[in-house]
Amino acid sequence: MTPEQLADRLEAAATQVGPAIQRAVQHTGELGRARIRGNASGRPGPSVITGAYRNSWQMTNRRLPHGALCTIGTNAPQGRRLEFGFVGPDSLGRVYNQPPFPHVGPAIDYIGATLMTEMRFAVAEVLR
Repeated sequence: MTPEQLADRLEAAATQVGPAIQRAVQHTGELGRARIRGNASGRPGPSVITGAYRNSWQMTNRRLPHGALCTIGTNAPQGRRLEFGFVGPDSLGRVYNQPPFPHVGPAIDYIGATLMTEMRFAVAEVLR
C-alpha cells in the first residue's frame, strides 16, 4: 500500500467514524438499559410490584461531531432510595431503615465492557 492509498483510506474512515460510534453508543445504551431493568426485576435488586419503576428507566442519545453521548436514567422518585437505601426520617417525619437494592451499580461493569467491545467493532468496521 502506497502512502497515497493509506491517506485515501484514512480520509474515507474519518467520514465514517462518527456514524459508526453513534451506532455503537446507541446499541450499548439499549443493552445497558435492558441490564438495569433486568436487575430491577427482583432480588438482589428491588422487587417488582407494578413494573412502573422498572419501565421508568429511559435512555437518551445525542450525536456529537465525531462521537455520541448516551444517558440512561429514571425520573422516578424512589430510584435513589432503592439503589442506595435510606436510613432516618423523611420530610414527613416517618423513620425508615430501608436497605439498598442495587440494580444500577452492578450493571456498570457490563456497560463499560460492552462499550469497549462496541468501539472495537466500530473501528474495525471503519477501517476494513
